[in-house]
Amino acid sequence: MCGIVGYVGKSDATDYLLQGLYRLEYRGYDSAGLSMLRDDGVLERRRSVGRIANLDVLVRESPVASRIGIGHTRWATHGAATVANAHPHFGGQSDLSLVHNGVIENYAELKHQLMESGYFFQSETDTEVIAHLLHQSIAEQRARGLFDDDSPVCYATALREVVGRLRGTYGLVVMFQGKPDFLLAARCGSPLVIGVGQGEQFIASDPAPLHGKTDKVITLVDHQIAIVTSRSIQVIQRDSVTVQPNIQVLAQGEDSHSCDGHDHFMHKEIYQQPEAIRNALRGRLDRDSATAKLGGLNLTAPQLRHIERLILTGCGTSWHSALIGEYMIEEIARMPVEVEYASELRYRNPPVDKQTLVFGITQSGETADTLAALREMRRKGHPTLAICNNIGSSIAREADGGIYLHAGPEIGVASTKAFTSQVVVLGLLALYFGRMRHLSFEAGLRWIDALEGLADQVELALQTEEQIKQIALEFKDSTNVLYLGRNYLFPTALEGALKLKEISYIHAEGYPAAEMKHGPIALVDEHTPSVFLLSKGLVYDKIMSNLQEVKARGGPVIAITDSVDAQLEKLADRVILVPSVPEPLQPIISVVPLQLLAYHIALLRNCDVDKPRNLAKSVTVE
Repeated sequence: MCGIVGYVGKSDATDYLLQGLYRLEYRGYDSAGLSMLRDDGVLERRRSVGRIANLDVLVRESPVASRIGIGHTRWATHGAATVANAHPHFGGQSDLSLVHNGVIENYAELKHQLMESGYFFQSETDTEVIAHLLHQSIAEQRARGLFDDDSPVCYATALREVVGRLRGTYGLVVMFQGKPDFLLAARCGSPLVIGVGQGEQFIASDPAPLHGKTDKVITLVDHQIAIVTSRSIQVIQRDSVTVQPNIQVLAQGEDSHSCDGHDHFMHKEIYQQPEAIRNALRGRLDRDSATAKLGGLNLTAPQLRHIERLILTGCGTSWHSALIGEYMIEEIARMPVEVEYASELRYRNPPVDKQTLVFGITQSGETADTLAALREMRRKGHPTLAICNNIGSSIAREADGGIYLHAGPEIGVASTKAFTSQVVVLGLLALYFGRMRHLSFEAGLRWIDALEGLADQVELALQTEEQIKQIALEFKDSTNVLYLGRNYLFPTALEGALKLKEISYIHAEGYPAAEMKHGPIALVDEHTPSVFLLSKGLVYDKIMSNLQEVKARGGPVIAITDSVDAQLEKLADRVILVPSVPEPLQPIISVVPLQLLAYHIALLRNCDVDKPRNLAKSVTVE
């Protein structure tokens, strides 16, 4: 849940390391640090708590000229956010410097062994354990006459011995005192990429820092160790066999590290949703057959016709989109669907037969729990597919097939355009399976028409922003907010509540509106606003009754609806009118004012919209 950068080459390392860390800010962090090698071979480091700008000041005030270095942004797991706990960590007496992403589950046991051997710890982290273990391994091999200080392979062998003792996940980059020519990188369950340059190499936890540096990338896979010099990259497998690295070429699109005239990435990404929807649909609608074209599933038509049940799994916002997908697929394709939290699915043992297909839904493609759940399903022999935004991510590579969102990079920690793109792709999936089963040609064409019109309707929904700003002023000081919806708008209520919690730090809960009377109504008073999501459909009259129950108890009501009647105007304190689309797709429209409401309330509360506290964009630890 943190960021890693590394550099070895012909230029000053500091510039790339700092720029790279800035490009990794979206992943979330609470401290940052760099380590460089001075001309005399001595390791130095600079660490700070808070924003990278604080580290930047430290580095500029006391620079170290170096052509090799590593950097890190930390999101606290073991130990508080302090300078002592910030990476990089030293091993031995500053003999090596190490950065780490992941969680070492047996660190306490290993730490105890090291302390008994005379090692002292300056931090509370699991990472410092790895650094001292590596120092110990090198020292022991030297003592036995088995270590050649001039051989990078010997250092890699020592690292292999150390990671063999670790239980958990790691992405590691290591540099050594007096060794200006190479870095070591290792991966198990936490992503690392190596950017291939001309006389220089770049290391990062994802490709974002490589923009403008190189478009050639090597993605390490689990249990590989890389020896990275300015002119070569040697990749060593778990069995100590050296393999030819697979160099991929990244698509060089526009620089996503710009707000393009918006004040925040989140605001930019809310407004990118129409284009993201068009990208998700492009080339995937087949009017001749009234179906969707999803070749990336990598399953034959007979195999797909054999499928009788789907499991959709994800975390956070992706779990909410999965709930909407469940409703859509069951209604349109008449196929049973189960939605599981990935963190729960991986430890449960649900009955899954050969007629079940498992989809993992993830923006980043690196979500640790989703990746682990899919691996567990594959281990049991079930095909796994991914709905993912990040081409080349761990989940995209390991799944048997899938569907890319093509939403473009999402930098804001609170997901917006990825959510709507996920729902659109699930709508394609509903059409695809529906036409394989019972959905008529005419019904398929109507669904295609509805999907094709979505982007224009989202553009209309964005026009509610000025009205939203006024509502945000009224409710910015609330301490509790209820979000209530029924049918397709219940998962939308969950997503709206999550957005408010994430970026404004206001406690908010989403419920099916009918469940309000089973507990949440006890919270209703004149200080607790309720956001009702309404759509003219089967349950409209029912949810109006729920709304009246809130008003009868003095609760303020904000109504987001696709139609307004006299009764609603009379009861609701504020009404936001959004375009009307077929009910299964209404969440894509109704979520837009919820995103804007969370955004503007957060602004008024002086919250960091793009980098909310305690949150990470890519949750790569359990």
